[in-house]
Amino acid sequence: MPKISKRLWAWLLAAPGISAAVTAIAQTPAPVEARVLFPPSPFMGSDGLAHLAYEIQVTNVYDDSGTLKVSDVEVMDERHRRLLHLDANDVAHAFRPAAKENGPATLGPGKTGTVFVWVTLPPNALPASLTHRIVLADEKNVSSAVDGVPLTVSPPSSLRLGPPLRGGRWLAHEGPGNAQSHHWGSLVAVNGSLTIPQRYAIDFVRIDTDGRAFTPKNTSHGKRLSDWFGFGTPVLAVGKGRVVAARDGQADHEPLTAPAASDALSLNGLFGNYVVIDLGGGAFAAYAHLRKGSVRVTSGQQVSLGEMIGELGESGSSAAPHLHFQVSNAATFEESQGMPYVFDRLSACGTEHEAQLFGLGDPWTPSPCHAANGTLPLNDTLVEWPVSAL
Repeated sequence: MPKISKRLWAWLLAAPGISAAVTAIAQTPAPVEARVLFPPSPFMGSDGLAHLAYEIQVTNVYDDSGTLKVSDVEVMDERHRRLLHLDANDVAHAFRPAAKENGPATLGPGKTGTVFVWVTLPPNALPASLTHRIVLADEKNVSSAVDGVPLTVSPPSSLRLGPPLRGGRWLAHEGPGNAQSHHWGSLVAVNGSLTIPQRYAIDFVRIDTDGRAFTPKNTSHGKRLSDWFGFGTPVLAVGKGRVVAARDGQADHEPLTAPAASDALSLNGLFGNYVVIDLGGGAFAAYAHLRKGSVRVTSGQQVSLGEMIGELGESGSSAAPHLHFQVSNAATFEESQGMPYVFDRLSACGTEHEAQLFGLGDPWTPSPCHAANGTLPLNDTLVEWPVSAL
């Protein structure tokens, strides 16, 4: 695979800008078990900053502990410098199961919760390892803490990809950085393993110059596939590789209607028509919800960078035409972990939220585009791909 982006190395080795060392306050050890699901790798986001994304699972082991509130989470590097502090409100926002409205993150006896951790790294701060401090309070408001939960940080992501789509402006919806998304926020428990296949997944939705995803009409208003600007757009191989799974023949269903409930947490159960490409080095690119009859490749076939493999559609577990794209460490959906990646060439053009796709909420205002080559689009960033083929 390609070498680590020079841009990421240069950014990480820039002038220092990091919090001072943290002095731990002695507290009673908390009666919980805590662990990290999957070690993170640094990557460069479309905001021009380097990030880490990972999860801490916390289990309230004993019945007599009662319900515990998670009030603070801190992340420190190997030099005990604080990279992140989440207060009670921050933790509640980044916690699953979701806290009650305006309430704290809580763990009942025997229950497990997950803290979704997003660290934006200051320059000169490529950590080799991390430790954590998690402060909890019992029903009598007596506090205790977890000090430790050591984590070795994986090397920076070296996976640099070509565009999955050609030309146009696209919303990177439900993308990296959004702990509330149905991608990062979805834990998959199958066959004794707990993974997050969609940790860095993105739903690419095409928009027009007004920021709309479909042509507004009084009669249909997005209910017809032909109304959607992205429907039928060519989908491209993001790199040279071998197709390890492909399916066609699943119907494209009506947009803006709830899809049928999935019968399995698997490619066939969720992705509709799809293609999975082995990019080498233990990385697998998956494309979901492709248009019926459009898939051009079969399992075992070699593909080239930029080769058309299908068309954007509305098959599978999807409520509107879009391309679901993800990279993970296995060819299957279940028992795979999402991996970070960056796109070799793209432009970032501000942000847009979901309501604006439908002409609702605050009016959408276009932002100037700037080169964001070698980055991963973050949640609700608008991106443009090169118009021409690679």
